[in-house]
Amino acid sequence: MYLPPHFAELRPEEMQRLLREYPLGTLIHQGTAGLDAEHIPLDYQPREGGPGVLRGHVAWANAVWQHCPSGTPVLVVFHGPQAYISPNWYPSKHETHQLVPTWNYQVVHVHGTMTVLDDEKSVRNIIALLTHQHERNEPRPWRMGDSTPEFIQGMLQQIVGIEIAITRMVDKSKLSQNRETRDRLNAADVLDSQGQTHMAQAMRTAG
Repeated sequence: MYLPPHFAELRPEEMQRLLREYPLGTLIHQGTAGLDAEHIPLDYQPREGGPGVLRGHVAWANAVWQHCPSGTPVLVVFHGPQAYISPNWYPSKHETHQLVPTWNYQVVHVHGTMTVLDDEKSVRNIIALLTHQHERNEPRPWRMGDSTPEFIQGMLQQIVGIEIAITRMVDKSKLSQNRETRDRLNAADVLDSQGQTHMAQAMRTAG
């Protein structure tokens, strides 16, 4: 990934925040026909003394777990907020007329090693983690106990768990840091007025 220094986000806590708030990862791997990609919600878990792990699951019928046996290196891409930026939003454009359109975005590339977890206990634990993460704000969070044991057992038999031990993370946050402060903040205000609050907030704190 092309990464100019002014767009590099080096704070681990910011990378981890993006993984938690935008958990749909694009798992890139080498398939039988060349490069392939899967889109999988992944739960991030920190690890003491290391960058942590990602956990998720795929359908048993999805051949990715066969193409990527335990020990396979993979790349997972997480996309945060993104937005088109018009040069008209930069006050300095109206003075110099030397600015062009661009696209701002936040993205995290997670490199790691994949392990296949096909035993029932591991799969059940992964489902419990993901359910807790995404149901916690519901008035009455869904639990596996809401369904019959026979139904849950049948569903668990149709999926395979995956765990990715993270080796390194690279965060690119392109948020107009290379523009004047007044340009960056005014563009953030325009995005806010359009309802793109997440990108606007990211740009305001990117100085």
